[in-house]
Formats: sequence, structure tokens, C-alpha cells
Amino acid sequence: MLLYIHIPYCDSKCHYCSFNSYVDKFDTRKDYMISLEKQLQHELKRFNVQENDIETIFIGGGTPSTVDPKLYEPIFKILKPLLKENAEVTSEANPNSASKEWLQGMYDLGVNRISFGVQSFNEKKLKALNRAHSPQQAKVAVKAAAQIGFKNLSLDLIYNYEGDTEELLQYDINEAFKLPINHISAYELTIESGTKFASTPTVRQEDDELAFFVAREITAKGFPHYEISNFGTYQSKHNKGYWELKDYMGVGSGAVGFKENVRYYPTTNIDLYIKEPLNIHEEPLTEDELLTERLFLGLRSNVGVNENILNDEMKKRADFLVEKKKLTKENNSYKNNNYFISDELVLYILG
Repeated sequence: MLLYIHIPYCDSKCHYCSFNSYVDKFDTRKDYMISLEKQLQHELKRFNVQENDIETIFIGGGTPSTVDPKLYEPIFKILKPLLKENAEVTSEANPNSASKEWLQGMYDLGVNRISFGVQSFNEKKLKALNRAHSPQQAKVAVKAAAQIGFKNLSLDLIYNYEGDTEELLQYDINEAFKLPINHISAYELTIESGTKFASTPTVRQEDDELAFFVAREITAKGFPHYEISNFGTYQSKHNKGYWELKDYMGVGSGAVGFKENVRYYPTTNIDLYIKEPLNIHEEPLTEDELLTERLFLGLRSNVGVNENILNDEMKKRADFLVEKKKLTKENNSYKNNNYFISDELVLYILG
């Protein structure tokens, strides 16, 4: 059982961001966390969560570091007895708001992993993306987290923004590896509707070679590539749980939950969420939809796809891909060594 908690507050709206976040609602934080607690209690009953059931927690956003650790305290009080021993508890953070005090407060609550939204160590690129921090702030924040005692630290990088070159990205990767991290998420810039960049889609470069370059350089420095966008000597248990299609609770305005064959969507309107945190839309998924999802998630990561979920025709096509060295087969599981062609492989297997 996994738990995702959504914090929809941000100091500034990044030009590429399509997540549910607000830059003008900071006065609602206390009320929001009270409503979030109500929804959490509801989900714990819905998912019948018992002691030691929760394997991982991921606090995402938005920017979780814009909310004072004191406001998280009631949530962690509820969750503490429900956590498995050595549960992974991750919080995202932005360098400009992840002060030493905030990091210490979250560490004291039981957070044991921080994922920093760094994106680049290039000042000009950060400004163009509308990031609210400087390269120096990013370095200071990561080092501060390590000093406090966080053993598992990750940072995000973005590539294929206009003007990105191998030299610029090599610099970003080199700077990242000077820091005490054991995980990197490297995301290709995508243009989403409703974002600032949607009106200037040419800011995204169409350079597939940069994806291969980034992956090669990060793996060459000792971080195994275990999912299309993720690398590390430590592999996120929470992310892996998603790719294995485990049940997960989604708490907060704009979160998503999943149980057996149903998705749960709390309202994305923060004011409505504060008033009615149990206003949750349900979306049943068909067997075909679940199978397709298992294939896409399995082949874009090292989770793989078990042959037992495939019909005879799909198995034949998967075996053909093994024969052509596009997939490998280990213990009745199909594995993909080139995550960047995962979509094409899935579509071929589905026929």
C-alpha cells in the first residue's frame, strides 16, 4: 500500500508545469491541511489500512516545502503506527523554500528522502523556466539535507529546452554528481495545455539524441537507468509501486488514488476541496485498460511484464521481439533494455 499526498502551493508557477498548484492561496494552508486530514481518515477506511500496511509515502506538489512542518504533524501522528518498518517517506522540495529549519522539521517527523526540484544549474535556463531558485541555492539545500541526516537524496533535471546542448547538459550532470545524491530524475520537457509554454511550443527541442546522451552520461557516472526518466544507486520504492500497479491512496486537491480497478480523483479546486474534501470522483477501469497500463508501465521500467497477463497472440509478438533482441526474457518476465522505445514495443505487442 502506497500513499501520495498533494500539496498545491507554489512560490511561482513554472512555465512548463501542468500540475494542480496555486501561487495565490497561501492564506488557506492551515484549512487545507485540516481538510487533507479528513480525507486521509476517509481513505484509510476505504482502503482498510491496518498497522504496518503503508510501504511508502510521497509528498508532492506543488511545493511541499512551502508548508510548515508543524502543519504536517497531525498527518504524521495518524500515519506513524500504519507505516511498515523502514518505510520510504519522500517529500519533494524546492531549493528556495527548503530551509535548514524546514528540512530539520520534516526529518524529525520521519521523512527520510528528499527529492529536490533543481532542473538545471544554468542561471539563464532557470530563469527561462521561471524557477524561483539559483544554482547556488540548489547546492546549499542539497548539502544541508545531507548534513541533517537524509541518506537518500534525489534531484530533477530537465532537458530538450530550446538551446540545450550536450555541453550544457554535461555541465548540469557534472554539477549534480558533485552533490551527495543517490538518485536523479531526468525529464524531457513536454508542452502541456494550460501552461505558459503552451503559447510558445517551440521552446521544446525535438532532439531525440539528447535523451540518449543524458541517459548515457548519467549511467556512465554509476547511476543505473531503472525507468525511462529515473536513475540511481537507490531506486524509489514509491515509484516502483506505481509501475507495479499496487494500490495507492491519493490525498489532497489534485491527487489520484487507485484500488484494484478504480481510480479516485479528489477535486482539483482548492477552495472546494477545503469545504468538501470527500467530493471524490470515481473512474472504473476495464480489464483491457488495466492490461494496457501494466504493459506501458512494465516496459518503461525494470519491472517488466509477466507473460501470464498476455494472451497467446500477444505472447507470440513478445517472443518475436525477444528473437529480434528488442526484449529479453527472464523467469517468465519480458524486460526492455531501451526504455525510449517502450511505447512502440507495447503497441506492437497489443497488435
